[in-house]
Amino acid sequence: MSTSRTYLDYNASAPLRPAAREAVLTALDATGNPSSVHAEGRRAQAIVETAREQVAALVGARPSEVVFTSGATEANNWVMAAGWKAICVSAIEHDSVLAPARACGAKVIALPANSDGVVELGAVAEVLTHAATGGGRVLLSVMIANNETGVIQPIAAAADMARENGIALHVDAVQGPGRLPLDFATLGADTLTISAHKLGGPRGVGALIVRDGFNLPSLIKGGGQERRRRGGTQNVGGIAGFGAAAAEVAREAAAARRTAGLRDRLEAAVMAATPGALVIGNGAPRIGNTSCIAVPGKSAETLVIRMDMEGIAISAGAACSSGKVGANGVIAAMGLGEAIARAAVRVSLGPDTTENDIAAFMAAWQKIAGGAALAA
Repeated sequence: MSTSRTYLDYNASAPLRPAAREAVLTALDATGNPSSVHAEGRRAQAIVETAREQVAALVGARPSEVVFTSGATEANNWVMAAGWKAICVSAIEHDSVLAPARACGAKVIALPANSDGVVELGAVAEVLTHAATGGGRVLLSVMIANNETGVIQPIAAAADMARENGIALHVDAVQGPGRLPLDFATLGADTLTISAHKLGGPRGVGALIVRDGFNLPSLIKGGGQERRRRGGTQNVGGIAGFGAAAAEVAREAAAARRTAGLRDRLEAAVMAATPGALVIGNGAPRIGNTSCIAVPGKSAETLVIRMDMEGIAISAGAACSSGKVGANGVIAAMGLGEAIARAAVRVSLGPDTTENDIAAFMAAWQKIAGGAALAA
């Protein structure tokens, strides 16, 4: 078993950036409640508002459109619970969208994805036209890039369709910052979700971007925080760290290109070492840090465990299921079959990933899965 560690699970959570850690620690010394009018309260409020500006700049939004939450799950739940008659949702969405959509009492219409993991826009057009008839609020929810495969979704075209049918558009953009250009002002979405810990901020804080003028009833009621949109005292330390991480990501366009090159070399090496291996979503545009690999007939759970024993952290499915490893629901929704869904693992890189990390991964992969030697 290896004693050194190589972390390749950035889509689950990125390491905390030093600038974010420093911002958190500084904010923890701000004594006041941000809602208080005295000097201590004003200092805490200034920290929150600085972070709001930093997060807004990252995604091309106005600061007034940024609402801080406990994370992307809360933000997605908030949107799904907003009293829709029908919710048209892609079948490859994260469970923090799918589960509350199914639980909110609206009619849920699943939009299929093709075998490359791209939402079928022909199906979107047909469903939206049908859903928009008969009155009542209708929501379309499509993520910007899939957390399992990295496949980029055609949001601009979906936004056009939503606009033509007079319905709202929600975009889960958790995997977007630092990997895709984001401009909320031109994207065409009404709401957009991001999360701090995916980009090197602290866990337990995120944001819902709400287009100015868009009617979204409050989910958490109580005080008048966040312009009366989300009650509860703000997490000043977490928000400060979120802002600091956002400011760094906004300056890292070159890092995304370098990461994509490392990912491409990793995939080429895996394909050379493992006959029959599949890179899922390889036929579609993808964010440059994500690789979803399957060795048909082999066990993803076994591979993840054995790679972990060799000091390599990868994953099989989203890291939101209490440590369970089962068939990958995204891969199943792409129609690739149960065998591939149970074989798919995700390798996700970040701005700190190095050539040595890729070499360490390949050494472990060759030992465990080279020549398709992995036990089923």
